[in-house]
Amino acid sequence: MRDVFIIYNTCCFYEIVILNYFMSCTGCDVILCSLDGQPIRTTEGYSVNADMALGDVAIEQIRSFIIPGGDISLINHDLLHQYLQDIKKKNRLIAAICAGVNLLEDAGILEGIQSTHSMDLDIANDNHVITARANAYVDFAIEVGKELHLFTDEEDLRETIDFWKYFKRAL
Repeated sequence: MRDVFIIYNTCCFYEIVILNYFMSCTGCDVILCSLDGQPIRTTEGYSVNADMALGDVAIEQIRSFIIPGGDISLINHDLLHQYLQDIKKKNRLIAAICAGVNLLEDAGILEGIQSTHSMDLDIANDNHVITARANAYVDFAIEVGKELHLFTDEEDLRETIDFWKYFKRAL
């Protein structure tokens, strides 16, 4: 099963880097997809190559779908809305941060879901939909990691939280 990150021009790459690191270190099949498979330029100015076009990934292959923030007007259209609705129908994890949450709302994914739009929270996880505010990128990575069972046990989770969130040195 694949863990798909949608990337697009002006996406905020820093919001997904820690999550991508967790996934890469635990052997996940991470795929960076742009709508057309072409490279993109992030808000931070990085040029990032896409592994493939989003349309080349069958929904049956998706375990999780991750959406960073940025200028979502570049991807906020019916084609992606339908794709997200199809992923939701398969009960696969959908996670969005910052303006990516707006995309979920526009696609109808947040109907009946507790989210950062419906509650005063930095992060929310309800019915395989995770939403986060931009400043919660560490919590976002940890919450998605928990949902995908990336941590070997409670001690691994605690060490990860201590290191990434509380900046405690690794022993």
